[in-house]
Amino acid sequence: MNSYDPGAYPPFAVTVDLAVLTIRDGAFCLLLVERGGEPYAGSWALPGGFVGIDEDAGSAARRELVEETGIALSSAHLEQLATYSDPGRDPRMRVVSVAYVALVPYPGEPEGGSDAADARWWALDDLDEVEFAFDHRMIVNDAVERVRGKIEYTDVALRLMRAEFTLGELRRTYEAIWGEAIEAANFRRKILAAESFVTEVPGALADTGARPARLYKAGSARLLHPPFRRSGVT
Repeated sequence: MNSYDPGAYPPFAVTVDLAVLTIRDGAFCLLLVERGGEPYAGSWALPGGFVGIDEDAGSAARRELVEETGIALSSAHLEQLATYSDPGRDPRMRVVSVAYVALVPYPGEPEGGSDAADARWWALDDLDEVEFAFDHRMIVNDAVERVRGKIEYTDVALRLMRAEFTLGELRRTYEAIWGEAIEAANFRRKILAAESFVTEVPGALADTGARPARLYKAGSARLLHPPFRRSGVT
């Protein structure tokens, strides 16, 4: 190690960015913060920030989300999405970002804090009017596609549900994420055919305003087999 010279290599920073997604009022929604300072002051960005010298990326992601929005990830599904390292992605210096996807069931209203001037939930259908900072539009697209793909064959959609739910509520979650209608009988047949994916709650019924509906909870299976594919996906 005596011959190693760290100054021989150009320094660069590491950041984290979080694509935090949820279902609100039947819509698939993304959490964004309004940047309060340069660069891109006034533009909308994913929550995130620089990784501290004594932090790992996951710890920095949780810290930054609380600091910028007031939302904690204690009940969230969190997974690493990808690393973004285009040399020109940040005008300040060379910055490499580790991006995460977080699915938060029934979150509260966010509050802008730290260097965020504001924080709010955006329905994905409204994102065309958003001016994104950095390369965050690309990260959002990748995150949304990750979730849309994973609910075909994993239990990820169940992470957005209450502890007990009807199959109609679960179907509407799939519809919101995919942005397409699903035939109810087909959905019910495929979900119930998957071993241990959902489990009926004995004797529990939900008042749906028409006739009572059976309540279910997440089963022990982490994979949905056979997969339930989107329209046009083979």
